[in-house]
Amino acid sequence: MPSHSETRKLPYTAEQMYDLVADVDKYPDFIPWTVAARVRSVEDKGDHELMLADMVVGFRMFREKFLSRVTLYEQARKIDTEYVDGPFKHLISNWEFVPTETGCDVNFHVDFEFKNRLLQGAAGLFFMDAMQRIVRAFEARAAELYGAGRAETA
Repeated sequence: MPSHSETRKLPYTAEQMYDLVADVDKYPDFIPWTVAARVRSVEDKGDHELMLADMVVGFRMFREKFLSRVTLYEQARKIDTEYVDGPFKHLISNWEFVPTETGCDVNFHVDFEFKNRLLQGAAGLFFMDAMQRIVRAFEARAAELYGAGRAETA
């Protein structure tokens, strides 16, 4: 089961990075291999919001759609995602945005396993590179939206 965790120190506020990751509809604009994204629903649960979102990912002749449950904790600056339906046995990811004097630390973790052994084997070959590209895509998007190297209050 591939998993990946990393922490990045970024010159943007925790609020800016939270907003960027929570904006699932925009993922096809900047995340590699994301062909489409659609938010089905968002429910206010008091201390958090619960979002259901469809994503379509594609790479060469591989194209899969999956549904995720995204739990958004705006005050705590955390986002948890769980797989609901699609090609995976399981998929979880967690984001945490911790304010620092110069911006924020972004903690990211993902763990998944495909149902199909062939897909799982292929994923293992490029998994680390893919995760690093995705994290870099979020960084590049932050620079595009918020300006390179400055944390401003949201």
